[in-house]
Amino acid sequence: MSLTLRVLAPDQNVFDGSADEVILPSTTGQLGILPGHISLLTAIDIGVLRVRANGGWNSIALMGGFAEVDADEVTVLVNQAELGSTIDGSAAEADFQKATNVADGMEGQPASPEKVKAQQQLNMARARMQASKSAD
Repeated sequence: MSLTLRVLAPDQNVFDGSADEVILPSTTGQLGILPGHISLLTAIDIGVLRVRANGGWNSIALMGGFAEVDADEVTVLVNQAELGSTIDGSAAEADFQKATNVADGMEGQPASPEKVKAQQQLNMARARMQASKSAD
């Protein structure tokens, strides 16, 4: 028995296929989905979705959204997504270092829209870097 997984972004169908296991980055932590999972709807955080299929693991960087599990079908609707195998690892690592420097430079400053945006950029860069490394 397997799951049907669909990962949809506004501009593309990122993934549509079967999976043996899916690990989602929900806003409350990592959420593992196996065949026969109870129906659920959850918010997705910026992070890495992991898919086990054909004995191997694949990664997809997700930039927030929602996921629905119903009758062995997992549908993930996200703002943006990118397959780990298509991400340039060295560029993703450079982006992560740059975002880390910006976020560190705002440490100790009062809350502001710029500080929130810097933290969000750091989270996105981290997700892309982790997804690219998982694809290796």
